[in-house]
Amino acid sequence: MTGRLRVGVAGVHGHGRRHVDAVLAASDLELVAVADPRGGGDVPSSTQVFADAVAMIDAVHLDIVVLSTPIPTHAGLARLALARGAHVLLEKPPVPSVADHHELVSAADAASRAVQVGFQSLGSAGVAATAEAAASGIIGDVLHYGAVGQWTRSEEYWRRAPWAGHRVLDGRLVADGVATNPLAHAIATALAIAGAAAPEDVVGIDADLRRANDIATDDTSSLVIDLRGGARVAAGLAATAGERHEPYVLVRGSRGFLVYVYTLDTLHVHRDGAALPRTYAFERTELLDNLVRHVRGAEGLLAPLERTGAFTRVLEEIVTGPPPTPIAPALVRVETSAGETFRVVTGVEDAVERVAWEARTFRDLAVL
Repeated sequence: MTGRLRVGVAGVHGHGRRHVDAVLAASDLELVAVADPRGGGDVPSSTQVFADAVAMIDAVHLDIVVLSTPIPTHAGLARLALARGAHVLLEKPPVPSVADHHELVSAADAASRAVQVGFQSLGSAGVAATAEAAASGIIGDVLHYGAVGQWTRSEEYWRRAPWAGHRVLDGRLVADGVATNPLAHAIATALAIAGAAAPEDVVGIDADLRRANDIATDDTSSLVIDLRGGARVAAGLAATAGERHEPYVLVRGSRGFLVYVYTLDTLHVHRDGAALPRTYAFERTELLDNLVRHVRGAEGLLAPLERTGAFTRVLEEIVTGPPPTPIAPALVRVETSAGETFRVVTGVEDAVERVAWEARTFRDLAVL
């Protein structure tokens, strides 16, 4: 394709505003249309504004559709955009079931169009570099992979939308738990480094999910994921920490370990016998920029839908498995800050670290 690409953005408030700004800043893109039931916000007068994403996709010829809409709408809107001839940038998590994943992959293939998933961390060269370091033998044999996330989310966060804090709503999978939405990047990045892409690459999942908030989903999670070929990924994730720490992916080896801080694109190599780690920094490519270059035939996708099937397999297990277990009230303290209320779990920082480093769930560690 030559000339400016015509872009439509569905969902333009909150995180979606970043997509609007990115399109407006790109000289080779034109923001033709936006869709949001709350209005279009601050967009050029030449941009058409729709209250409904379906109406936008049906009414306007678009080269690229960006979907920053509620999780239950992703699969249907993406299929519609593909059928209308558009490429798609689909926010994470992409779809709530393996069946939806396969159907959307098939729809993209049939339309000869691309679906890029908004796992921004996969746009970093650090992901491939960490996988290569793990395979190089620099830390000996890989024992297992891990992921650690310690964030804070208020009670108000879990009430930010009608679907917030739900696993299923009105019979539709939603998947708004800590492991599948706010800290989904931790699992997706760990799986990518471990080489797991397809749903079939995941052969077993032990999910021990907890909650401190009055929600239907998890806010404090531990998972041990077995992969085809024998690799294992252990994730300890919490939105109930006392303060936010940068999440990371761990690779434990027989002669050292790797720590990849995916939010900062930095890899720290700790070798047994070395006094200090070696640290490497990497460049990150914006996924919309990468999609545009892909559409123009210049490069492959960094976060194609096909690469996220293993994550969707984990997500489906979480949202269809047993509900999260309430954390004992004695371990939960209530704090307020800037007009918001937070439920903080005592000892959660150590607990999620142990999950990743020991490859055991909260249950097996007898914590929380």
